[in-house]
Amino acid sequence: MSLKSVRILILTSLSATLFACGIDSTSSANSEKPATLPHFGNHDIALIKQDDGSMKADTHYFSVPPFAFRNQSGREVSHYDYQNHVYVSDFFFTTCPTICPVMSSQMSRLQEKLKKARLFGEVKLLSHTVDPEHDTPEVLRAYAERLGADTAHWHFVTGEKDDLYDQARYGYFMTALESDTAAGGFFHSDQFVLVDQSGHLRGYYDGTSTSEVDQLFKDLQLLLRDQ
Repeated sequence: MSLKSVRILILTSLSATLFACGIDSTSSANSEKPATLPHFGNHDIALIKQDDGSMKADTHYFSVPPFAFRNQSGREVSHYDYQNHVYVSDFFFTTCPTICPVMSSQMSRLQEKLKKARLFGEVKLLSHTVDPEHDTPEVLRAYAERLGADTAHWHFVTGEKDDLYDQARYGYFMTALESDTAAGGFFHSDQFVLVDQSGHLRGYYDGTSTSEVDQLFKDLQLLLRDQ
């Protein structure tokens, strides 16, 4: 009997809140986290016939699509730089008058937790601007310096607006767009996204919440133990 594949579309509900800067968002971290983290996005399940005639399910999880942007040094940063690494991704802009400073402060705090645990480098960080016209590599470099960011493993990236917005929407299931009604002129999600070594989406966390970022730190350690 030939190989038989069955594709099953599993729609996973994402609780990542899409909101305008300055509007409170709903907490996304669960009070009790499972021992194994969930996968987010569409799953493909193939049923494959084994030598003994039995059928085995092989699950193919959604992966962040390939990307290439310019970082704070003007160097290209792509999915290859994050391949085989756990990483945390977010969206912000340097002139944001509301939540972005809090998010960046929380990401900086996460960096220090990773350094203290000697995990920084094994775990990387990736921050995308939603305002590439203003946030040039030079502007991002100055912003990173103010945060005390270690840019060896934490990249601040810019690029074509459409590419950045598509990456938010199709790569991380978040939002990033211009808006005349949003504070600072942009809508973007407040979430930090946890991505595993295979590029699978494994968790969403309120980037303005200390408790959720602490949970993120615990969850990324689960991924490192499971590799």
